[in-house]
Amino acid sequence: MARVIARWDPFRDAVTLRDAMDRLLEESFVRPAWAGNGEREHALRLPVDAYTTENEVIILASVPGVKPEDVEITIEGDTLTIRGEMVAPPENVNYVMQERGYGRFGRTLTLNVPVQADKANAEFENGVLTLTIPKAEAIRPRSIKVTAK
Repeated sequence: MARVIARWDPFRDAVTLRDAMDRLLEESFVRPAWAGNGEREHALRLPVDAYTTENEVIILASVPGVKPEDVEITIEGDTLTIRGEMVAPPENVNYVMQERGYGRFGRTLTLNVPVQADKANAEFENGVLTLTIPKAEAIRPRSIKVTAK
């Protein structure tokens, strides 16, 4: 059996002050771990990707295990809101590990372009919600042909 001698590095496991402060603030204010009544509060932050194409705004949201009818999507002016609830796991078991979040979730985004909310389309596939919202006709790029005289 071969033995490997590794050089000791005192800074290998050190955390930068910035990382420590980020973690402290995130756990204290962004994701509060305890509700005022002492019960565990699961504040879920819905992860999303958003991008635009020439004619549309596309929003992708990870919602594994959620039924399409349990997701509420609203567009009011330039504000998009996605809400729902991930079902709680069984309580009468002894967990060895429990990392998946559950409970109510929501995300509100401000769309920075005018859209046609009445023509929006939402689809589920493999736990990913894809929301396609056409841009308003007034802001779509138009090609203007140049002619010579």
